[in-house]
Amino acid sequence: MSTSLLMVAGELSGDLHAAALLAALREQYGALEAWGVGGDRMAAQGVRLLAHVRDTAIMGFVEVVRHLGFFLRLRRTVLDEVRRRRPNLAVLVDYPGFNLRLARDLHRLGVRVVYFICPQVWAWHRSRIPAMARCVDRLIAIFPFEPEVFRGTGLRVDFVGHPFVDQLVPLLDAPPPVDLWPPGTPRVALLPGSRRQEIRRILPPMLGAAELVRRCWPDAAVLIAAAEPALLDLLGPSAQPHGVAIVAGRTRDILRSADAAWVASGTATVEAALLRCPQVIVYRAHPLSYQIGRRLVRVPFIGMANLIAGERVCAERIQHEATPDALAAAIHPLLEDGPVRRAMLAGYDRIRERLGPPGAVARAAAIVAEELSPRSH
Repeated sequence: MSTSLLMVAGELSGDLHAAALLAALREQYGALEAWGVGGDRMAAQGVRLLAHVRDTAIMGFVEVVRHLGFFLRLRRTVLDEVRRRRPNLAVLVDYPGFNLRLARDLHRLGVRVVYFICPQVWAWHRSRIPAMARCVDRLIAIFPFEPEVFRGTGLRVDFVGHPFVDQLVPLLDAPPPVDLWPPGTPRVALLPGSRRQEIRRILPPMLGAAELVRRCWPDAAVLIAAAEPALLDLLGPSAQPHGVAIVAGRTRDILRSADAAWVASGTATVEAALLRCPQVIVYRAHPLSYQIGRRLVRVPFIGMANLIAGERVCAERIQHEATPDALAAAIHPLLEDGPVRRAMLAGYDRIRERLGPPGAVARAAAIVAEELSPRSH
């Protein structure tokens, strides 16, 4: 009887990490049957998908409430499949709104749960920490400050380092690609996110800021990095009136060849830091979601790059501050050599150091392989 593994990743970043983990796990453990929720990368690794991240990547209180029926149906679908297949282990990847509730259900059904990439309960919902410790059997953390959050809870937490160290740092030794860009300098990148509802709010002020940058640098080359080709239908109509080019699926190449970028708050801020692209962190949410979030969040920054550094390495322009004028003003000092740009690059060095040594995915796979072993139970 083959080993059955449930994997649930609800966003593009989780799909990326889960696929890399599964590839490393098969090298260490051998053949297994994987199924669950994910995206194209997981599917390419042979994961049978019950739902795709293009439908599950929804963020914000108001937005989630609007899709509550969908999430309830998906939860029932996953649990029905769990009862039928009886997986040997569940690996849940980030995506806390769905996965923390699923972990509780899996625990009740007697399925062991490994959580890869800790939900940001340390930023908000600290009240969830005891419940999480009760229903998760092992937590694989990618940020060095996370094990301390769970001290005294009884939950076993392993800090393995960040997978991006392996994926991104070697790219710095290769010549940056310039074929992506229209002619001109400086090169300015727009990364408006991977979720449709956030793109609709974040892209317009980014495009307005790009127009303002072109007033100062008429020869500037401006490019939108589309997280995946499926977003081109949304990005194209917005970008066309501004004469801004779009490239899909090559975000990392764009970051390492750009002079600076506006980056939607999230995983991409860490990618920009490791690829040494000076950035302005941008975010806009539904007004009600933002007001609720302000009352819950207990961290001094919203950008993951700044949270890792423990200081404001990158400027953040959030909600009402994310105007074209403010975004343009924040990126100007990053487009040429000077104290602001040099200070940010020095901050990136500190971020790189805190993310640990290479080999994070291999270490995470070894933990999952250990949990799949009957001797570990």
